[in-house]
Amino acid sequence: MKSTIKHNDVSKLSLGGILVALGVVYGDIGTSPLYVMKSIVQGNGGLENISENFILGSLSLIFWTITILTTIKYVFVTLKADNKGEGGIFSLFTLVRNRAKWLIIPAMVGGSALLADGMLTPVVSVTSAVEGLELIPSFNALFGSNQDIIIIIVIVILSILFFIQHFGTDLIGKMFGPVMLAWFSMLAILGIMQISHDWTLLRALSPHYAIKILLSNENKLGFFILGSVFLATTGAEALYSDLGHAGRKNIYASWPFVKICLLLNYFGQGAWVLSARRNPMYTNVEGLNPFFQMVPHSFLICSIIISTLATIIASQALISGSFTLVSEAIKLNLFPRLHIMYPSRYKGQLYIPSINKLLWIVCIGLILHFRSSENMEGAYGLSITVTMLMTTILLFNYLLKQKISSAIAISMLVFFGTFEVSFFIANAVKFMHGGYVAVLIALTFLSVMYIWIQGHYTKIRLLQYVKIEDYKAQLNLLRKDTDRPKYATNLVYLTNSEYAEKIERNIMYSILDKRPKKADVYWFVNIVVTDNPYDAEYEVETFGTFYIVKVQLRLGFRMEQRLNMYLRQISTELVKSGEINIQSRNYTIMPDRKVGDFRFSLIVEQLSYETELNFWESFIYRAKLFIKRFTVSPTKWFGLDTSDVDIENVPLFLGSCNKETLKRVSK
Repeated sequence: MKSTIKHNDVSKLSLGGILVALGVVYGDIGTSPLYVMKSIVQGNGGLENISENFILGSLSLIFWTITILTTIKYVFVTLKADNKGEGGIFSLFTLVRNRAKWLIIPAMVGGSALLADGMLTPVVSVTSAVEGLELIPSFNALFGSNQDIIIIIVIVILSILFFIQHFGTDLIGKMFGPVMLAWFSMLAILGIMQISHDWTLLRALSPHYAIKILLSNENKLGFFILGSVFLATTGAEALYSDLGHAGRKNIYASWPFVKICLLLNYFGQGAWVLSARRNPMYTNVEGLNPFFQMVPHSFLICSIIISTLATIIASQALISGSFTLVSEAIKLNLFPRLHIMYPSRYKGQLYIPSINKLLWIVCIGLILHFRSSENMEGAYGLSITVTMLMTTILLFNYLLKQKISSAIAISMLVFFGTFEVSFFIANAVKFMHGGYVAVLIALTFLSVMYIWIQGHYTKIRLLQYVKIEDYKAQLNLLRKDTDRPKYATNLVYLTNSEYAEKIERNIMYSILDKRPKKADVYWFVNIVVTDNPYDAEYEVETFGTFYIVKVQLRLGFRMEQRLNMYLRQISTELVKSGEINIQSRNYTIMPDRKVGDFRFSLIVEQLSYETELNFWESFIYRAKLFIKRFTVSPTKWFGLDTSDVDIENVPLFLGSCNKETLKRVSK
């Protein structure tokens, strides 16, 4: 049987959808002009070392990077690899995971790196925007060049942003589109104002200048200039992840506008740098940022306000994206179960308190550690190159699954892979300059994912199963036993067994041996997370009885696992179809009630000291049990807070056991 779930339709092209796309999809890539040209100029030794050829080459690299990676790879190719309208690396993984087991590796690596990027982006973007205050004379007169004031302002802004996550972000969400429209318009206008003095910079659209600057002596960093250039396209992966919020057609319609605004601003910054490079007034300016320097003085405060709002929106999009990413990883059994809340009606809006707290702590730590956006840029970019590479690998497998020509799929893999490996190598040089922070964050998430999924594989591989059919007679005798008090009308056990005819041995042991549990109906429920995001289906096997029901719930990877609600629906439908008997009650406030009480028995396995696993398997499983202590309880996870629930601890015997026998001796 199947249940249908309705969601907001974002697949249609509309002005409202385009506005949503501007506000939600482009926050990360849209705020990159705040720091890209600044990083390129400083990486080459400052304004005094800038030549016309260098600027032409840098602009050409930016243009072709955005065109190849963002426009061609993500907008034209990757967006088509949607899972019922949903995007992101885990959605892509669900489309291809049946092709090969090893594909879980790029999914885990890419997801971990994307989470690391989600922690770095808010810090870099907000700090870059707030540092514009240093250009205001009244601000300098009041505080001087005290970076501590900037740090305090950034901490306050991000702390407020993380605090309001608990209440939902509907109010901010309504501001997203209009504010980002104002932001992109401002980018275009500021760019046009500068480039109008030197339209010859449009020569940089030719790839000739990009190739030339990589080999030129005027480029002090050589090949490694790509580390700074790559910052212009870091938001491309977020664009794919937010596909479900805006819809492909709305992204297609809005991207040309966004790209033109970005390029106009980059070219405008290039024109300003060329005009200012010989001006003594700018030569010795510390932390010079071409973005704010080219803003007319009368508009500076307004531009800082709009920039800060844009970076807050970009940060909000990445925070929400991190929640969604972790939620999908949990449903795919790649991450420990955490308490998830749904604070608003906004599609996809969810809140994970523990992740929110972790993001806040790490962001504050990063601000205090790096102190300035210039230092943060060293940590930024490395992790997202890894995510892009992993997406390319999964995308290659998706194309093969879609029966695309092997030659075309391999060409795509080699073409995009070559660019991304080049950017990865260029960013690897940042490792000692802050990149190690991104690597440590990503490795931490990856370790947790590995422990969680490997522990699951170990448990599933070694668990013992029994056939339900073999115990029908005993269960029938138990439910009819008049000498034993009734334990529950409906007794429910959760099982890992996806086989209709089997359950774990320890479940049957719990019912028959540990303390025989008399019930009218014994329910064995298996929950399977499907590849489609919003599946809500179930299958039933009753074994020709009225007292045994094996249910398989198939829920999409973005569905809540509200077990109590689902079982009420299923049991009511089974009574109506005559598959189980009406469970009359003498005492009830609902006269037409046909189903009795439910009691849930949740079995929690504890690793037995008698278990013999090899060192690595034992270490992984014990690490998983340790992590499990800090996760949400099964009662909360399955929506059973208000239900009658028993938690039963049982020893888990994995592998072989030492069987020692006592020898009786005479007195």
